[in-house]
Amino acid sequence: MKIRRVWRYVLPAAAAVYAAWLGSQAASYERYVSAPAATAGSPEPPSAAELRGAYHIHSRHSDGRKTADWIVRTASRAGLDFIILTDHGSPNRASLAAEGWKDGLLVLAGSELSSSRGHLVALAFDPPARPFSQNAAMAAREIDLLGGFTIIAHPYSKTRWSWGETSAHDGLEIMDSDSMARRNWPRVAARLPLLLVKPQAVLLKALTRPEEQIRMWDRMLESGPALGFYSVDAHFLYRPAFGLLRLHVLLDRPLAGEFAEARAQVFAALRDGRFFNAVDAAADPAGFRFWLDADGALRLRAPFSFAHEIRLIRDGRPAAEPVEKALALPAAEPGTYRAEVYLRERTPLGRDVPWIMSNSLIVPGR
Repeated sequence: MKIRRVWRYVLPAAAAVYAAWLGSQAASYERYVSAPAATAGSPEPPSAAELRGAYHIHSRHSDGRKTADWIVRTASRAGLDFIILTDHGSPNRASLAAEGWKDGLLVLAGSELSSSRGHLVALAFDPPARPFSQNAAMAAREIDLLGGFTIIAHPYSKTRWSWGETSAHDGLEIMDSDSMARRNWPRVAARLPLLLVKPQAVLLKALTRPEEQIRMWDRMLESGPALGFYSVDAHFLYRPAFGLLRLHVLLDRPLAGEFAEARAQVFAALRDGRFFNAVDAAADPAGFRFWLDADGALRLRAPFSFAHEIRLIRDGRPAAEPVEKALALPAAEPGTYRAEVYLRERTPLGRDVPWIMSNSLIVPGR
């Protein structure tokens, strides 16, 4: 009887504490947006359009929960400019057939291959006459001959990548929200009720610093250009995923209205590294730029009114003291540079998780 009386008071008290804690978690979530910043007189980056898209999406053409048409409608309502379907296959021809302009959204498709070393995403290739090789290096060569490129998928989770020769592949996934949610499931489970009202606040707490992936990316960059991607790897929870991690693709002219030309524009920009990655659910990164100007000066623009910290990395090591707003190195030392930006506001995103991750720029020897 005494135990029952204790629980009669303990359970309501525990529920009240939990509800208050959930309320504080919800109250701590704010997506930061900057007022338009004046840039008169500052050097202009060489880009005419910035597109927002989600990369690495699975539909019912493989192991996703929703049809490609449902995913397209959802992505269009989320304000995306493009999505990239990556259903499993060698290749997945049904997924490739879903490409086109739909609901005002540019729908692109590749395939996630099961290879001898792990999972490999292939993009921008012409459909092959026969299945791709299961050997990772041979598959990469076949895809290259068909005009495509390859990205090592979730290298340290699920089907882990067996490291060997990496120069055959064009890049890797730095951050994968699906893998992080699985790895950090206690954080998600503790906030499960918030998925109904503020799902992105829950998913932000699942993101942790991808230390191994960043370290491997820097190793790949020692051998030459290598692309880094933020991946949603969405199988379900598509709505919050489309607002969580995005690719911001930078074009030198507006996106074409004709599908084949628009497809070529986006895939060419991705292949060339003319994009940056961002955790859009934490703050709007629109306007970020990192470029080499015509005189060879290294420049960075971050026109954000909220607190943030910019770290410039050269050859895997800090190249300058952290700064805000803008950076210019007219006489940058030769090397491979990239930029990381961290939020310094109250946010569910961890302080050590890169809010923005640029792709790399190479400053040649002088």
